[in-house]
Amino acid sequence: MIAPSSGPAGALVPRRPAESFTEMVQVVLPNDANPLGFILGGTVMHLIDIAGAIACHRHTRSLLVTAAVDGLQFLHPIKVGDLIILRAQVTAAFTTSLEVEVEVFSEGTLTGERKLTSRAYLTFVAIDETGGKVRIPPLRVESNRDRERAREAEARRAARLAAKRRFTSV
Repeated sequence: MIAPSSGPAGALVPRRPAESFTEMVQVVLPNDANPLGFILGGTVMHLIDIAGAIACHRHTRSLLVTAAVDGLQFLHPIKVGDLIILRAQVTAAFTTSLEVEVEVFSEGTLTGERKLTSRAYLTFVAIDETGGKVRIPPLRVESNRDRERAREAEARRAARLAAKRRFTSV
């Protein structure tokens, strides 16, 4: 069970990355595929957004909007009949935004062979019912791996903000 977002006197309670962990699994059906029999990239992106949002909802317990997607590459195709597995977990929490890593795997239904097919980092912003930004709980990093992931997320965030400044100054 996940603790409430705020503790005594409205203090935000830090949450561990594992509390946001989300795994989605579904079979790739013909209506998900291109004429070659592989899942459409847009379908994969849609599922990545959903898995990432669920993980972020588990961390913030708030409304969210997608603000950015970083580093999405398609490494291997996923064919009709295979399973698509998406694993998401929050990597960093800032004041009103957070980053989530989503890994995508294919799994052969007959062989059980699993391959990493995509990885993406998404940024979500927590909002209220009127669209205003809201503060979110900090991320409680406990392991060296969690600390490393949070440092890497800080670097990605700096690059995203720099790119946003360049884009909006045009």
